[in-house]
Amino acid sequence: MSHEHIASAFDRDLEAVQAQIMKMGGLVEKAILDAAESLDSRDEEKAEIVRKGDRAIDALEEQINEECARIIALRAPTAIDLRLVLTVMKISGNLERIGDYAKNMAKRTSVLVQMPQIEGASVSLKRMARDVQLMLKDALDAYIQRDAELASDVIHRDHEVDQLYNAVFREFLTFMMEDPRNITPCMHFHFIAKNVERMGDHVTSIAEQVVYLVTGETPDEDRDKQDVTSSDASVSGV
Repeated sequence: MSHEHIASAFDRDLEAVQAQIMKMGGLVEKAILDAAESLDSRDEEKAEIVRKGDRAIDALEEQINEECARIIALRAPTAIDLRLVLTVMKISGNLERIGDYAKNMAKRTSVLVQMPQIEGASVSLKRMARDVQLMLKDALDAYIQRDAELASDVIHRDHEVDQLYNAVFREFLTFMMEDPRNITPCMHFHFIAKNVERMGDHVTSIAEQVVYLVTGETPDEDRDKQDVTSSDASVSGV
C-alpha cells in the first residue's frame, strides 16, 4: 500500500471521527443550556430530557475511543498524526465529563422544585452556564480551525467563570445567614454552581489541548485558579 493511499485513508478516518466530536460537542452545549433553563424555569420535564440525553453523549465517547484505537492500530500514525488522534480522545473525555456535570445539574432541578425559591439564584447560574457554553463553542471552533489564539482566549475566559462562581458563593452565604430556611436550597444551588465551575475547567482543558496540537507546546503559564472557596471548610466534600 502506497504512502499516499495510507495518508488519504488516515485523513478520511480522521474526518469521520472529527465529525463525531462536533456532534458530541453540540449535544453537550445543548445539555448545558437546557439544564440551566430547566433550573431557571423549574421545568422537570426538560431536566429529565437532559438526564436521559447523557446516554447519547456517553455512547459517542465510547464510539470515538473505539474509532481512535482502530486508527492507531491500522494506520500506525506518527508524530503530528498521532498527536491529532490522542487530542481527539482527550477532547471526547472532557466532553463526557461536562455532560455528566450537566446531568448532575438537571438532577437537582426536581429537588429544588419542592423547595422555596431563592431570588436571583437560578439567573446567576444560568449566566454562568451560558458563559461556559460559549467557551465550549469557541474551544471546538478553535480545534476545527487549528486556531491557537482563539484557544488561548478561551483559557483566559475561565477566570471570569471563576469570579462569577465566587460571587454566587458569597451570595448564597448571605441568603443562608439571613434565613435558616434558605440553607438547604442554597446548598443545592452551591453544588450546581460548583458543577458549572468544573465544566469551565474541562472546557479550558480542551482549549489547552488545541494549543498543544497547533504549537506542539503546552500553554506557558500554570492556570491561576480564581476559585477562592475550595479550601473553605464549609464546602469540603462538595
